Amino acid sequence: MRLGIDLGGTKIEGIVLGESGETLARRRLPSPQGDYRATLDAIAGLVLDLEREAGGRGSVGVGIPGALSPATGRVKNANSTWLIGAALDRDLAKRLGRPVRLENDANCFALSEAVDGAGAGARSLFGVILGTGVGGGLVVGGRLIGGLNAVSGEWGHNPLPWPDEGEREGPLCYCGKRGCIETFLSGPGLVRDHEASCGQAWPAERIVAEASAGDAACTATLDRYEERLARALASVINLLDPEAIVLGGGLSDIARLYDAVPKLLPGFVFGGEAATAILPPRHGDSSGVRGAAWLWRRDELETALRPPEP
Repeated sequence: MRLGIDLGGTKIEGIVLGESGETLARRRLPSPQGDYRATLDAIAGLVLDLEREAGGRGSVGVGIPGALSPATGRVKNANSTWLIGAALDRDLAKRLGRPVRLENDANCFALSEAVDGAGAGARSLFGVILGTGVGGGLVVGGRLIGGLNAVSGEWGHNPLPWPDEGEREGPLCYCGKRGCIETFLSGPGLVRDHEASCGQAWPAERIVAEASAGDAACTATLDRYEERLARALASVINLLDPEAIVLGGGLSDIARLYDAVPKLLPGFVFGGEAATAILPPRHGDSSGVRGAAWLWRRDELETALRPPEP
């Protein structure tokens, strides 16, 4: 069996998947914010509790809001800042007595939706996160493409393509640059754009609800959002041309995206053809933890249970 751990800033979720992807056990607990040692203790305890409930020992994969640096083997780019600089996979392996595979949480989302989610059967899939931030992951032939620098899929930190006059320079991003896709297409970006256009400091959920009820200002905000999303996804298609793009994160719940964005894509994709499927996630907010469980392939499970070398 496979265990997946989704390590977030506020919660840690764990799942045990059986041979066919069925859920054998699942638990959630608060993240010990700011305390690395307590985080190790919490994950190790969660793994042991899940195994007791499921009645066996499994491989362990962990999704984090960051990545392991190929140069140092330590966590980088994590918004859970207490993880930065830690050899998290090695430290957990020592605690659990077996190897631990660690990946970016957006990559875990993409893998889950490629293995048995909305993109199952697609030869190539780009998984998109539209939430507090904007991230992504690429799966080709059922395998994650992490990249030499462990930044594959980070389309949110490219500039918004084909900006109009009012979008130029763009909002300041936490990465230090201006005009990143994330500053326009994240949840906070949607809220900021709406307030700038009409002065209403409303949360994204209310903007969507009011647009559905016919509010003109909210409808205009979503129209702008969809057109920007189409531009940004067109740049992904022009570069990678995946068979499927699966949207995740809180804004993936906006139902009108799946009708509007495919209609807009041909206007930006090179050659004017865009048959790429734009899909909602099958597993919703469970995709991250399920993808962490899928980090070990079937032919690797024996290796995954072997005690690590001292």
